[in-house]
Order: sequence, then C-alpha cells, then structure tokens
Amino acid sequence: MRISIVPPADLGAAEIARWRALQATARDLGNPFLAPEFTLGVGRFRDDVRVAVVEDGGTIAAFFPYERGPLGIGHPVGFGLTDLQGIVAADGLELDARDLLRACGLAVWDFDHLLARQAPFAPFHTVLRKEPVMELAEGFDAFEAHLRQSAPKTHKTIRYKERKLGRDVGELRYEFASADPADLRRLMDWKSDQYNRTGRTDRFARPWIVSLLEHFHATGFGVLSVLWAGDTPVSTHLGLRSGAVMAGWFPAYDTAFGKYSPGMIGHLRLAEGCIGHGVAEIAMGRGGKEFKEGFKGREIPIAEGRVARRAPGAAVHWARTAPLNRARGAVLDNPALYKRADRVLKTYARMRGRSA
Repeated sequence: MRISIVPPADLGAAEIARWRALQATARDLGNPFLAPEFTLGVGRFRDDVRVAVVEDGGTIAAFFPYERGPLGIGHPVGFGLTDLQGIVAADGLELDARDLLRACGLAVWDFDHLLARQAPFAPFHTVLRKEPVMELAEGFDAFEAHLRQSAPKTHKTIRYKERKLGRDVGELRYEFASADPADLRRLMDWKSDQYNRTGRTDRFARPWIVSLLEHFHATGFGVLSVLWAGDTPVSTHLGLRSGAVMAGWFPAYDTAFGKYSPGMIGHLRLAEGCIGHGVAEIAMGRGGKEFKEGFKGREIPIAEGRVARRAPGAAVHWARTAPLNRARGAVLDNPALYKRADRVLKTYARMRGRSA
C-alpha cells in the first residue's frame, strides 16, 4: 500500500473521477461534505488543506482529505463547518489509522462528525451520535404524510403560520436556486445577526468563510433557496448539493417575521423544492433543533474522537481540547442543559450589546 500527499489543486481529472466512483460505493459517502468539490473549495482559501491518496495494487483505494495545523494537529477539511467527515473508500479497506497519520505528518486527527461505520477509525470513537436525514425519494406527498404522522403538531403549526404569513404579508413564493449574490449577502447578514444575538461566534467575521460561500454559490455546488412573501424575502437557506444528496448548511431568516416561523416554513418548502429538482435526501446535521425529529426519515451514525500517535503535539492537543469536548458533549446530549446553555449565551449577548 502506497500513500502520497498532495494539495487538492494537484488532483487531476482521473483522480476526481475515481473519487466520485468511490463515493458511489456506499450511500452516505455521497454526502456533499465528502465530495471533491468541498475539499477543492476549502483548499482554494486555506493553505493547510491536503489529500492523502491511498493506492493499493496500483489502484487508488481511498482519498483522505484533512487540514494540518502547527505541531501536526490535524482536523477534517472545513472543521467547524462540516456535518460529515471521513475517508472516501469502499467498505473493507484494511488501513491502520496511525499509519495513515504518520504518512500525513500528523500527530493527531480530531473528528466530531465522522461516519461511524468506517472501520479504520472505530477503535478511536469516544462518543456516538446520529445525524437526522430527510428522505424524499418517494415524493412530497409521502414526505408530508410522514411529517403529519410523526410530528402532527409541528406540521399543523407550519401550515397555519404559512397561511397567515401569506395573508398578512403577501403571497408566498419559493425560489429553489437563486443566483443573485445579493440574496447570499442577505443570508450572511441575517446569520451574523443571529450569531451575535445568541452569543455565538460570527463565522462570517472570517473573510475566508465568506469567500468560500461565494465560491460555492457561484459554482452551483451551493444551492441558495429563498422564501418570499409578496416582494419581501423572509427566509433563506444555503445547502450543498452533490448529485441526489443535499447537506443542510446555513439557514437564516428575517427576525421581523419571527412570529410566523419562516425558517420552519422554509424547511418544508425546501423539501418540496428538492423533490422537484432531483434531490432524494437532505442531511440535516446533528444539533439541538427538536423539529428535526419530525422531519427525519432515517439517521446516519456519527462519532467523535481522536486518533493520536506518540508525539508532543498529540499531548498538547489533548490537554487543550479534552475538557471542553466533554463539557460540550454533555450539553448536546441533554436537552435541558442545551436549552439552559442557549439561554445563558443569549443573556451574555444582550449584556454585551448594552456595554458596546
């Protein structure tokens, strides 16, 4: 087995075609976060992105995209922005994870949304969770019937507020794929306001993330959907699409219309729009949104953990991250703690706003 390390931009057409072929060997490998477009896109704006190309018997058997930081600290590509991570390889690949890290020059590889079924990393899981997926292959009527049965109150509320929004503001119109850069700028403004309002870190304060979204939007890998009430945009969503799979990514809405729950309406309209454009499922990402339980049709097992070699960088990384990861995990796994933490962050944001 031979492992070579290359920048994403050095991958040729044959390597990209092989990457896509390996994605097609398993359902969840088709996720956009595991597509070559995602790694190539992040690699345009970060110089620490690399791809390990694993060859076995003269044939490429796997692609392992990663970021390499100081002291050999490694992360999945787009760490903090991605809801699914892993090695792109067919099942049955026999590969020692620590040997892979050695070839990549990594002391440690930290993951938090790893495909749990990938055998090379299974011994290094510390926490197992599940990512909900909306299944749309049977059409919108079947999807809505599932939602009506699994979450009748949620479905009734969405449809009621949808009608009320149309009456109060204007006839609703859903644009599945807007090419207008102004719509993307609006989404980022709304999202930045949400981050600041709720005490979170504003991702769009980082220029490279703004450039990444602009790139994905311009190339069509990012699908920007807009819900309009009359001539007024009320909610938006930027998802990533790879073939028949969409990954939910950045939803946002105008808080002036918050009483109508435009984000919830947008999710239902997104499902309908995806079905009309050949998308069979939407991976929603893990998280504390209770409405996802009603929308989901299946789940993807994912894992948190770290692969480490005997190296100084691995020890430093563990000391810095282990306590924080345990605390964050406890909050994510406990709905009551999650709500309490959310309230604390919002209170902090209000106090910060008053002192500014």
